[in-house]
Amino acid sequence: MAAAPGGRPEPPVPRYGEGALADLPPSVLASLGVPGAVNVLGLPPVPRVCVLLIDGLGWEQLKAHPDEAPFLNAMGGGPITSGFPATTVSSLGSLGTGAPPGEHGLLGVQVAIPGTGRLLNCLRWQDGSVVPEEFQPVPTVYERAAAAGVETAYVALRQYSGTALSRATARGSRYVAAQSLGQLVGRTELALRQGDRSFVTVYHADLDATGHRFGTGSADWRHQLRFMDMLVQEIAAVLPAGSALHVTADHGMVDPTERVDVDAVPELRDGVALLGGDARARYVYSEPGAHADVLAAWTARLGDRAWVVSREEAVANGWFGPLGPGMRERVGDVIAVPHTDLAIVATEREPWLNRMVGMHGSLVSAEQLVPLLTTSRP
Repeated sequence: MAAAPGGRPEPPVPRYGEGALADLPPSVLASLGVPGAVNVLGLPPVPRVCVLLIDGLGWEQLKAHPDEAPFLNAMGGGPITSGFPATTVSSLGSLGTGAPPGEHGLLGVQVAIPGTGRLLNCLRWQDGSVVPEEFQPVPTVYERAAAAGVETAYVALRQYSGTALSRATARGSRYVAAQSLGQLVGRTELALRQGDRSFVTVYHADLDATGHRFGTGSADWRHQLRFMDMLVQEIAAVLPAGSALHVTADHGMVDPTERVDVDAVPELRDGVALLGGDARARYVYSEPGAHADVLAAWTARLGDRAWVVSREEAVANGWFGPLGPGMRERVGDVIAVPHTDLAIVATEREPWLNRMVGMHGSLVSAEQLVPLLTTSRP
């Protein structure tokens, strides 16, 4: 990262349209021969594609563990950027639509519901008044694929089937429940063999969950990575003829040891109506007339350890990609993104977040860069 005046690094912008997670779905559709899809990533044409998303598998973490992940590290490919914020909700939105976060509107874990004075937790989605198909209005790649005669399937745990987030990101696909690694491989092989052309997405969350609980520096995380390497190897072994397997992730992860507790710092609460986002990508929604004061206070407190910018600056600099109608109001008036060993927590409002060891969301490479690795069977 280049340094800005005063020594603070310049925030790197995700490579939307050139090499970001949002570019993978249209490239897959193009490789399957779907009309109108743009093959940004230059994927080779095949009749069957499996995209395996390993939640939390950052590029830098993968390359730092060649012994735990020999098969993954031997695959061809390289890093792409996840998008901002580097978090599951936003990345699943991009993987499901082929659009950057600014277009699909799943702009983080906790975002404002415009005009309500409330936050929506996009993972838990406990607000029944928010309709997923309306909150995320972009047609999914599965709907586009199915319209072109491609068989689609989404293979993941049964508990995700029919959830609001699945409706927002995976509608149009046939949901296939798999409760174990063996089932995941078996269901994936069967789904890939359907029809003349098939597009199968596989999602696995355990590496991310392990990182959140124990950190990426833990033995637990390394052991879990070994299982993920075996999973990829097993799926690769059962690919039908004419299949490509693309392995990617939604974000990387870091283990910040320093914490700033917004609930314990009065100047970070003054003038703040809502606190959204996540510990590594905070959205601060200011009260009417307090925007300048909130920006100044957060900059003064965090400015040497985080990028603290206005919504207008982040949008203008392309952090989210192009913004769709009504999406601007979902973003905080002030955005605080740590680029050092820092987590911005709120222990009273979000005790669950403060208990995490591994975290993600920032623009730094350890969280932004994810693998795009490919193997195929002619």
